[in-house]
Amino acid sequence: MRIVITGGAGFLGSHLSETLVARGHEVVAVDNLVTGRRANVRQLKASGRFELIEHDVTEPFDVDGDVDGILHFASAASPVDYLKLPIETLRVGSQGTQNALELAARKGARLVFASTSEVYGDPQVHPQPETYWGHVNPVGPRGVYDEAKRYAEALVLAYREARGVDAGIVRIFNTFGPRMRPNDGRAIPNFVRQALAGEPVTVSGDGEQTRSICYVDDLVAAILAMLLETHDPGPVNIGNPHEISMRDLAQWIIELAGSSSTLEFIERPTDDPTVRRPDTTKAQRLLGWSPQVPVETGLQRTIEWFRTEAASAPVLTPGQTEEILNR
Repeated sequence: MRIVITGGAGFLGSHLSETLVARGHEVVAVDNLVTGRRANVRQLKASGRFELIEHDVTEPFDVDGDVDGILHFASAASPVDYLKLPIETLRVGSQGTQNALELAARKGARLVFASTSEVYGDPQVHPQPETYWGHVNPVGPRGVYDEAKRYAEALVLAYREARGVDAGIVRIFNTFGPRMRPNDGRAIPNFVRQALAGEPVTVSGDGEQTRSICYVDDLVAAILAMLLETHDPGPVNIGNPHEISMRDLAQWIIELAGSSSTLEFIERPTDDPTVRRPDTTKAQRLLGWSPQVPVETGLQRTIEWFRTEAASAPVLTPGQTEEILNR
Protein backbone atom coordinates (compact mmCIF):
# COMPACT_ATOMS: atom_id res chain seq x y z
CA MET A 1 0.00 0.00 0.00
CA ARG A 2 1.00 3.62 -0.48
CA ILE A 3 0.42 5.83 2.57
CA VAL A 4 0.68 9.62 2.89
CA ILE A 5 1.58 10.92 6.35
CA THR A 6 1.24 14.64 7.02
CA GLY A 7 3.68 15.57 9.76
CA GLY A 8 5.59 12.45 8.75
CA ALA A 9 8.96 13.73 10.01
CA GLY A 10 7.66 14.54 13.50
CA PHE A 11 7.81 12.42 16.64
CA LEU A 12 4.72 10.30 15.97
CA GLY A 13 4.84 10.64 12.19
CA SER A 14 8.39 9.30 11.97
CA HIS A 15 7.53 6.22 14.03
CA LEU A 16 4.50 5.58 11.82
CA SER A 17 6.67 6.03 8.72
CA GLU A 18 9.31 3.65 10.05
CA THR A 19 6.82 0.91 10.92
CA LEU A 20 4.98 1.13 7.60
CA VAL A 21 8.23 0.98 5.62
CA ALA A 22 9.37 -2.00 7.71
CA ARG A 23 6.10 -3.76 6.79
CA GLY A 24 6.80 -3.23 3.10
CA HIS A 25 4.49 -0.28 2.42
CA GLU A 26 5.43 2.89 0.56
CA VAL A 27 5.31 6.14 2.54
CA VAL A 28 5.11 9.73 1.37
CA ALA A 29 5.75 12.10 4.29
CA VAL A 30 4.58 15.70 3.92
CA ASP A 31 6.13 18.02 6.50
CA ASN A 32 7.20 21.67 6.65
CA LEU A 33 9.78 20.80 9.35
CA VAL A 34 8.56 23.42 11.80
CA THR A 35 8.51 20.81 14.57
CA GLY A 36 9.55 17.77 12.53
CA ARG A 37 13.18 16.82 11.84
CA ARG A 38 14.83 15.37 8.76
CA ALA A 39 17.03 13.36 11.12
CA ASN A 40 13.94 11.46 12.30
CA VAL A 41 13.45 9.88 8.86
CA ARG A 42 16.91 10.01 7.32
CA GLN A 43 17.41 6.27 7.83
CA LEU A 44 14.33 5.48 5.73
CA LYS A 45 15.66 6.87 2.46
CA ALA A 46 17.79 3.78 1.75
CA SER A 47 14.66 1.60 1.68
CA GLY A 48 13.52 3.04 -1.64
CA ARG A 49 9.99 3.10 -0.22
CA PHE A 50 10.09 6.48 1.51
CA GLU A 51 9.80 10.02 0.20
CA LEU A 52 9.83 13.29 2.16
CA ILE A 53 8.05 16.28 0.61
CA GLU A 54 8.78 19.56 2.37
CA HIS A 55 5.47 21.41 2.26
CA ASP A 56 3.09 23.32 4.54
CA VAL A 57 -0.21 21.42 4.43
CA THR A 58 -2.17 24.59 5.12
CA GLU A 59 -1.47 25.28 1.46
CA PRO A 60 -3.15 23.00 -1.13
CA PHE A 61 -1.08 19.98 -2.08
CA ASP A 62 -1.26 16.87 -4.20
CA VAL A 63 0.65 13.60 -4.41
CA ASP A 64 1.36 11.92 -7.72
CA GLY A 65 0.14 8.38 -8.23
CA ASP A 66 -2.16 6.19 -6.22
CA VAL A 67 -2.74 6.76 -2.52
CA ASP A 68 -4.35 4.04 -0.39
CA GLY A 69 -4.30 5.74 3.00
CA ILE A 70 -3.66 9.10 4.65
CA LEU A 71 -2.58 9.72 8.22
CA HIS A 72 -3.17 13.39 9.02
CA PHE A 73 -0.73 14.04 11.86
CA ALA A 74 0.50 17.53 10.97
CA SER A 75 0.22 19.91 13.93
CA ALA A 76 2.18 21.50 16.70
CA ALA A 77 1.46 19.27 19.68
CA SER A 78 3.32 20.69 22.67
CA PRO A 79 2.29 23.81 24.61
CA VAL A 80 5.64 25.46 23.85
CA ASP A 81 4.98 25.10 20.13
CA TYR A 82 1.32 26.00 19.89
CA LEU A 83 1.66 28.98 22.23
CA LYS A 84 4.46 30.24 19.99
CA LEU A 85 2.52 29.41 16.80
CA PRO A 86 -1.14 30.05 17.65
CA ILE A 87 -2.36 31.07 14.20
CA GLU A 88 -0.38 28.32 12.48
CA THR A 89 -1.87 25.78 14.90
CA LEU A 90 -5.40 26.92 14.12
CA ARG A 91 -4.70 26.88 10.38
CA VAL A 92 -3.24 23.37 10.33
CA GLY A 93 -6.30 22.12 12.22
CA SER A 94 -8.69 23.87 9.87
CA GLN A 95 -7.23 24.46 6.39
CA GLY A 96 -4.63 21.71 6.75
CA THR A 97 -7.29 19.17 7.65
CA GLN A 98 -9.47 20.27 4.75
CA ASN A 99 -6.56 19.92 2.33
CA ALA A 100 -5.84 16.42 3.61
CA LEU A 101 -9.51 15.48 3.27
CA GLU A 102 -9.60 16.87 -0.28
CA LEU A 103 -6.65 14.63 -1.13
CA ALA A 104 -8.49 11.66 0.36
CA ALA A 105 -11.57 12.52 -1.69
CA ARG A 106 -9.56 12.76 -4.93
CA LYS A 107 -7.65 9.54 -4.32
CA GLY A 108 -10.44 7.47 -2.78
CA ALA A 109 -8.18 6.87 0.22
CA ARG A 110 -8.95 6.03 3.83
CA LEU A 111 -7.95 8.94 6.12
CA VAL A 112 -7.27 8.76 9.84
CA PHE A 113 -7.10 12.08 11.68
CA ALA A 114 -4.93 12.48 14.78
CA SER A 115 -7.10 14.22 17.33
CA THR A 116 -6.17 14.51 20.98
CA SER A 117 -7.27 13.97 24.54
CA GLU A 118 -7.16 17.78 24.77
CA VAL A 119 -10.63 17.86 23.20
CA TYR A 120 -11.84 16.79 26.66
CA GLY A 121 -10.16 19.82 28.26
CA ASP A 122 -10.06 19.72 32.07
CA PRO A 123 -12.52 16.82 32.27
CA GLN A 124 -15.42 16.56 34.65
CA VAL A 125 -15.92 12.89 33.71
CA HIS A 126 -13.21 10.39 34.63
CA PRO A 127 -11.99 8.30 32.89
CA GLN A 128 -12.95 9.93 29.60
CA PRO A 129 -15.13 7.94 27.16
CA GLU A 130 -15.58 9.00 23.55
CA THR A 131 -19.16 10.02 24.36
CA TYR A 132 -17.96 12.78 26.71
CA TRP A 133 -18.23 16.24 25.09
CA GLY A 134 -15.46 17.83 27.12
CA HIS A 135 -14.86 20.86 29.32
CA VAL A 136 -12.73 23.25 27.25
CA ASN A 137 -11.95 26.95 27.62
CA PRO A 138 -12.03 28.24 24.02
CA VAL A 139 -10.43 31.59 24.90
CA GLY A 140 -7.73 30.29 27.25
CA PRO A 141 -4.09 29.90 26.20
CA ARG A 142 -4.63 26.26 25.22
CA GLY A 143 -7.72 27.10 23.18
CA VAL A 144 -5.83 27.42 19.89
CA TYR A 145 -4.85 23.75 20.05
CA ASP A 146 -8.00 22.37 21.68
CA GLU A 147 -10.40 24.16 19.36
CA ALA A 148 -8.33 23.43 16.25
CA LYS A 149 -8.68 19.73 17.00
CA ARG A 150 -12.38 19.98 17.89
CA TYR A 151 -13.10 21.85 14.65
CA ALA A 152 -11.07 19.32 12.68
CA GLU A 153 -13.09 16.45 14.15
CA ALA A 154 -16.30 18.11 12.94
CA LEU A 155 -14.73 18.65 9.51
CA VAL A 156 -13.68 15.01 9.22
CA LEU A 157 -17.21 13.83 9.95
CA ALA A 158 -18.69 16.43 7.57
CA TYR A 159 -16.53 15.11 4.71
CA ARG A 160 -17.51 11.57 5.62
CA GLU A 161 -21.23 12.38 5.60
CA ALA A 162 -21.39 14.93 2.76
CA ARG A 163 -18.62 13.70 0.46
CA GLY A 164 -18.44 9.99 1.25
CA VAL A 165 -14.79 10.13 2.35
CA ASP A 166 -13.70 7.05 4.30
CA ALA A 167 -12.41 8.99 7.29
CA GLY A 168 -11.93 8.21 10.96
CA ILE A 169 -10.75 9.93 14.14
CA VAL A 170 -8.40 8.76 16.88
CA ARG A 171 -8.02 10.72 20.10
CA ILE A 172 -4.43 10.33 21.25
CA PHE A 173 -3.58 10.50 24.94
CA ASN A 174 -0.13 11.36 26.27
CA THR A 175 2.44 9.40 24.27
CA PHE A 176 6.20 9.21 24.81
CA GLY A 177 9.30 7.60 23.39
CA PRO A 178 12.47 8.18 21.40
CA ARG A 179 12.63 11.20 19.05
CA MET A 180 10.75 13.54 21.34
CA ARG A 181 12.44 16.94 21.25
CA PRO A 182 14.27 17.63 24.53
CA ASN A 183 12.97 21.20 24.82
CA ASP A 184 9.45 20.78 23.49
CA GLY A 185 7.91 21.60 26.86
CA ARG A 186 6.13 18.31 27.50
CA ALA A 187 6.57 16.62 30.86
CA ILE A 188 8.50 13.47 30.00
CA PRO A 189 11.21 15.02 27.80
CA ASN A 190 11.58 17.84 30.33
CA PHE A 191 11.91 15.41 33.24
CA VAL A 192 14.36 13.16 31.37
CA ARG A 193 16.53 16.01 30.12
CA GLN A 194 16.73 17.58 33.57
CA ALA A 195 17.38 14.27 35.33
CA LEU A 196 20.19 13.31 32.95
CA ALA A 197 21.79 16.74 33.42
CA GLY A 198 21.51 16.48 37.20
CA GLU A 199 19.36 19.61 37.27
CA PRO A 200 16.29 20.12 39.47
CA VAL A 201 13.32 18.38 37.85
CA THR A 202 10.56 20.99 37.56
CA VAL A 203 7.01 19.85 38.37
CA SER A 204 4.04 22.15 37.85
CA GLY A 205 1.84 23.02 40.84
CA ASP A 206 1.86 20.45 43.62
CA GLY A 207 2.37 17.62 41.12
CA GLU A 208 -0.82 15.82 42.07
CA GLN A 209 -2.39 16.31 38.62
CA THR A 210 -2.40 13.03 36.68
CA ARG A 211 -1.72 11.81 33.17
CA SER A 212 -1.94 8.42 31.48
CA ILE A 213 1.18 7.74 29.43
CA CYS A 214 1.50 5.37 26.49
CA TYR A 215 4.72 4.19 24.83
CA VAL A 216 4.94 5.12 21.17
CA ASP A 217 5.16 1.53 19.83
CA ASP A 218 1.74 0.76 21.31
CA LEU A 219 0.26 3.92 19.84
CA VAL A 220 1.59 3.06 16.38
CA ALA A 221 0.01 -0.38 16.53
CA ALA A 222 -3.40 1.12 17.30
CA ILE A 223 -3.17 3.84 14.64
CA LEU A 224 -2.26 1.36 11.92
CA ALA A 225 -5.06 -0.96 12.96
CA MET A 226 -7.47 1.97 12.65
CA LEU A 227 -6.11 2.79 9.18
CA LEU A 228 -5.65 -0.66 7.70
CA GLU A 229 -8.18 -2.89 9.45
CA THR A 230 -11.35 -0.81 9.86
CA HIS A 231 -13.52 1.76 8.13
CA ASP A 232 -14.92 3.04 11.43
CA PRO A 233 -15.49 6.81 11.79
CA GLY A 234 -14.44 6.92 15.43
CA PRO A 235 -13.63 8.76 17.49
CA VAL A 236 -11.55 6.13 19.27
CA ASN A 237 -9.46 6.83 22.36
CA ILE A 238 -5.87 5.57 22.06
CA GLY A 239 -3.81 5.63 25.22
CA ASN A 240 -2.63 3.70 28.24
CA PRO A 241 -5.05 3.57 31.19
CA HIS A 242 -2.00 3.54 33.51
CA GLU A 243 -2.58 6.81 35.41
CA ILE A 244 0.16 8.49 37.42
CA SER A 245 0.67 11.82 39.15
CA MET A 246 3.25 14.19 37.75
CA ARG A 247 5.10 14.16 41.07
CA ASP A 248 5.39 10.37 41.01
CA LEU A 249 6.34 10.32 37.33
CA ALA A 250 9.14 12.83 37.89
CA GLN A 251 10.47 10.84 40.84
CA TRP A 252 10.28 7.60 38.85
CA ILE A 253 12.29 9.10 35.98
CA ILE A 254 14.94 10.38 38.40
CA GLU A 255 15.31 6.86 39.82
CA LEU A 256 15.41 5.14 36.41
CA ALA A 257 18.00 7.64 35.17
CA GLY A 258 20.18 7.03 38.24
CA SER A 259 20.12 10.78 38.82
CA SER A 260 20.79 12.86 41.91
CA SER A 261 18.23 15.47 40.83
CA THR A 262 15.66 16.79 43.26
CA LEU A 263 12.14 18.01 42.57
CA GLU A 264 11.40 21.71 42.16
CA PHE A 265 7.80 22.92 42.07
CA ILE A 266 6.88 25.74 39.70
CA GLU A 267 3.72 27.63 38.80
CA ARG A 268 1.06 25.49 37.18
CA PRO A 269 -0.01 26.58 33.66
CA THR A 270 -3.47 28.05 33.06
CA ASP A 271 -6.14 25.45 32.22
CA ASP A 272 -3.75 22.58 32.95
CA PRO A 273 -6.00 19.48 33.24
CA THR A 274 -6.30 17.99 36.72
CA VAL A 275 -6.83 14.40 35.57
CA ARG A 276 -6.44 12.53 32.30
CA ARG A 277 -7.16 8.85 31.63
CA PRO A 278 -8.76 7.23 28.59
CA ASP A 279 -11.61 4.79 28.61
CA THR A 280 -10.18 2.36 26.03
CA THR A 281 -13.14 -0.03 25.88
CA LYS A 282 -13.89 0.95 22.28
CA ALA A 283 -10.29 0.44 21.12
CA GLN A 284 -10.27 -3.00 22.70
CA ARG A 285 -13.54 -3.96 21.04
CA LEU A 286 -13.01 -2.36 17.62
CA LEU A 287 -9.26 -2.83 17.13
CA GLY A 288 -8.52 -5.72 19.45
CA TRP A 289 -5.94 -3.39 20.96
CA SER A 290 -4.51 -2.76 24.38
CA PRO A 291 -1.06 -1.45 25.38
CA GLN A 292 1.62 -4.15 25.51
CA VAL A 293 4.77 -2.26 26.54
CA PRO A 294 5.06 -1.77 30.32
CA VAL A 295 5.40 1.89 31.22
CA GLU A 296 8.68 1.26 33.03
CA THR A 297 10.15 -0.46 29.97
CA GLY A 298 9.08 2.46 27.77
CA LEU A 299 10.60 4.97 30.18
CA GLN A 300 13.88 3.03 30.26
CA ARG A 301 14.06 2.97 26.45
CA THR A 302 13.27 6.68 26.29
CA ILE A 303 15.88 7.61 28.89
CA GLU A 304 18.54 5.59 27.08
CA TRP A 305 17.67 7.27 23.78
CA PHE A 306 17.95 10.71 25.36
CA ARG A 307 21.23 9.69 26.99
CA THR A 308 22.65 8.61 23.63
CA GLU A 309 21.37 11.74 21.89
CA ALA A 310 22.93 14.00 24.52
CA ALA A 311 26.26 12.20 24.17
CA SER A 312 26.29 12.65 20.38
CA ALA A 313 24.80 16.15 20.17
CA PRO A 314 27.05 18.82 18.59
CA VAL A 315 28.29 21.74 20.66
CA LEU A 316 26.44 24.88 19.55
CA THR A 317 27.76 28.39 19.47
CA PRO A 318 25.59 31.09 21.10
CA GLY A 319 24.17 32.15 17.73
CA GLN A 320 22.92 28.69 16.81
CA THR A 321 19.43 27.41 17.62
CA GLU A 322 17.55 24.16 17.77
CA GLU A 323 16.33 24.93 14.25
CA ILE A 324 19.83 24.17 12.98
CA LEU A 325 19.67 20.73 14.56
CA ASN A 326 16.33 20.08 12.89
CA ARG A 327 17.72 20.36 9.37
